Amino acid sequence: MTNNSGRQGNDRHRDLSGAWVATRPTESLRRAYPDADHDDSDWAPIEVPGLWRHHDDFVDAEELLYRTKFSTPQHRDGTRVWLGFGGICYQSDVWLDGTYLGDTEGYFAPHVFEITEHATEQTEHTLALEVSCRRPSDLTAKRNITGVLQHWDNISADLNPGGIWRKVWVEETGPIRISALRVTVVEADAERAIIAFHATLDSVATHTVELKTFVDASPAAVGTGSVAHLSDEHVLSAGENQLEWRVAVEQPDLWWPRSLGEPTMHDVRVEVRLAGITSHIRKRRIGLRSIELRNWIASINGERLQLKGTNIGPLKADLSSVTPADIERTLNTVIGLGLDIVRVHGHVEPVEFYRAADRLGVLVWQDFPLQWGYAKGIRAQAERQAQQMVNLLAHHPSIVVWCGHNEPVALDARAGHRPDVEPQRRFFSRSALQHELPSWNRTVLDRAVKRAIRSADASRPVIAHSGVLPHPPQLDGTDSHLYFGWYQGSIDGLADLARKIPRLVRFVSEFGAQSVPDLDSIGCGSLAALAPHQIDWDDLASRFGLQVDIALARIPANRYATFGEWAEATRWYQSEVITRQVETLRRLKYRPNGGFMQFHLADDLPSMSTSITDHLGNELPGADALRAACRPVLPLADPLPPVIAPGATQRQRLYVVSDLRYPIDDARLDVTLRSSEGERRWRFNGAVAQDDVVKIGDISWALPATAGDIELKLSLTSEGLSVVNRYSTRVDPSAGHRR
Repeated sequence: MTNNSGRQGNDRHRDLSGAWVATRPTESLRRAYPDADHDDSDWAPIEVPGLWRHHDDFVDAEELLYRTKFSTPQHRDGTRVWLGFGGICYQSDVWLDGTYLGDTEGYFAPHVFEITEHATEQTEHTLALEVSCRRPSDLTAKRNITGVLQHWDNISADLNPGGIWRKVWVEETGPIRISALRVTVVEADAERAIIAFHATLDSVATHTVELKTFVDASPAAVGTGSVAHLSDEHVLSAGENQLEWRVAVEQPDLWWPRSLGEPTMHDVRVEVRLAGITSHIRKRRIGLRSIELRNWIASINGERLQLKGTNIGPLKADLSSVTPADIERTLNTVIGLGLDIVRVHGHVEPVEFYRAADRLGVLVWQDFPLQWGYAKGIRAQAERQAQQMVNLLAHHPSIVVWCGHNEPVALDARAGHRPDVEPQRRFFSRSALQHELPSWNRTVLDRAVKRAIRSADASRPVIAHSGVLPHPPQLDGTDSHLYFGWYQGSIDGLADLARKIPRLVRFVSEFGAQSVPDLDSIGCGSLAALAPHQIDWDDLASRFGLQVDIALARIPANRYATFGEWAEATRWYQSEVITRQVETLRRLKYRPNGGFMQFHLADDLPSMSTSITDHLGNELPGADALRAACRPVLPLADPLPPVIAPGATQRQRLYVVSDLRYPIDDARLDVTLRSSEGERRWRFNGAVAQDDVVKIGDISWALPATAGDIELKLSLTSEGLSVVNRYSTRVDPSAGHRR
């Protein structure tokens, strides 16, 4: 067994990561393995942090025994010693030197145990854990709160996330330890910011302590020192003590999302001192900003913003292997697409992700890891873990929304299999309406999770669940998942829905369509030349998650000579779906739409999914479509039908949408129509208000009597600005006979 004597130079904080040993449990081993003198020489070496599925001996394991040895310095009077785990997936029992320390549950939150008595008695120690992460036996009533890590149609259910996936450490403190520190910014404007602190102080005995709080100036600020400082005395009893206090910062440097300003950060330090000696210090890096969500329209520091975004799944299916480079690449892709926000969909990323989002000014919608259906027995555990999520992440200014549960429906969905949808079903179909019936998940569990989050953090909007339609008694609903052109209706059905029920397009957090990436990139190049009838479609569903019935209904394979041609057509179809949905929602900016998030950004594994970036980082045409549709200033027209019958009169309404924080006073819009009968031109001049959408006017024309292609080109120019948007269709005599 490897001896982890400490890998960091700081002797008050020792990293126990490295080579441990592990084996599968048996009943006899469970009784013997915690003992310090147990012989583990035949156990397999395993790296911590990491997931056990990467070890050849444990690929299919659902539980594992771990052991390691480490040393602590000679114990000093007044010193307390703690053993910490950054993340264990999903449950564990922890033993030290043959003594049971306790259990853990939940994959993303740290767990800490005091081991002062052990360090007092000896300096050499044996740490033993039994870790379990069982696959759900019933996907409609899951018990592990692991979200998309164990149930998602974009990650194989065979990829068990079990293991010690974050670092393990030993820490020394004085007699009082700050065992938890939650920091939230409850108010912020140009005059003042109010920072709320909630701390749990663990005291070895009754003591009077000094609690000092420092808020440092931003690194870019002129001068040094703190912009706020508070010092108070408190009397602590033995055990855990809950303290709350607030600090005001006058004329603060505010944190802004990158589209509105600079993401200024401040370092916060909380020290607890006993008799003038520092016992423990906690640090946070925060941003001073306010967030409001009214009628699903967000305001940051009082500036409203139509949120343009995307969903992200786990950056890697193995979260333990996520690197700083992975995080930077993902967030820079988001920025390069012209987006403001990412939804961390159904999981919690490593904390380094949120630090990077803070620094880069990317907003985050954070889901609690509940996805689809759960068993009734998890309510108390879900409430506890929801508060742990807030404690872990609340200080990050990038997080602007908490969401309790994604699609709270008992659903047996797997890769390539969505039993709740049918190709081209009506929007208000039977399966959609079933989502709105009272249920354990939506009515009981989600309300409890929302209350738990809100009680811990009242500074942000909290949404009980995502993708829930209006339902009794209030007929309010939440954000919408509207897959027109894929799961629901026609590609232009979103615009029709917006006219009929505007409430449903206030915030659209999921939309999109699946596509097949470059076949060589996913190891399927040999299929390109095959005829569609030669393809094993069931294999594509099981291996790559292709929703075959829906894909073939949307892009009929019998129209293409080869599978390669069909695959390319899926990519262009996906890009057209994205363009039409985004342009529709941008035309509805603030009236009533407050934002949208495409689903989803990138795959980590070879997949045929709704992502716009494949698992190698290559962009699909859908990425270009999203980037183009999210340009800060964009001329828009009502969408043209894919095919039009000849001879009719076509009318188009024209708009300009601007996200700029200043008006465009001298805008000129040139419109060019090209068809088999030549060109027609229109010109409009005028002003475009800041951060608004303006209707420019209408154009109409008689369609050609003969078949041919039509292009509508919109060119917007102003001083220092030139933007072009194009629409195309074709005249086809058979169009009037098609559904």
